[in-house]
Amino acid sequence: MAPDSSYTLAAVLATGDLQRLYSGLSLLVSAAVDGESCAALATYRSLDLIMDPGLGRLAANPDATPSLAWQGRETFARSLAELRDTALSLDSLAVYGCSASIETMGLTEADVEDRLTGVMSTPRFLRESAGARLIFV
Repeated sequence: MAPDSSYTLAAVLATGDLQRLYSGLSLLVSAAVDGESCAALATYRSLDLIMDPGLGRLAANPDATPSLAWQGRETFARSLAELRDTALSLDSLAVYGCSASIETMGLTEADVEDRLTGVMSTPRFLRESAGARLIFV
């Protein structure tokens, strides 16, 4: 999806907390599935998590999700990975990698563009999503 000013919901994803990331992605995916045009800017730790092919394995680790009950951890891990994959596949949800994060994390724009909608600076993301409900996760 090309950037435009018609987004109704925008999110800056900055958390390293898996449960907060789940909540943010859940809001975005729910709105996008309901027909809203949504955008997200993944920064630093959230970008790292979203790019991680082993996200489900990480979420199943008790050290990464200490507040989850043992019996619910596997369900959470599977659901988080599926939610991330759904978010990245929806035409009505654009997920961008933060350009400053990419520069400082040892990623390349090509790495991110293979998986996400593209790369964008925070100021540009804020301009492109002006008028949208903005959440910070």
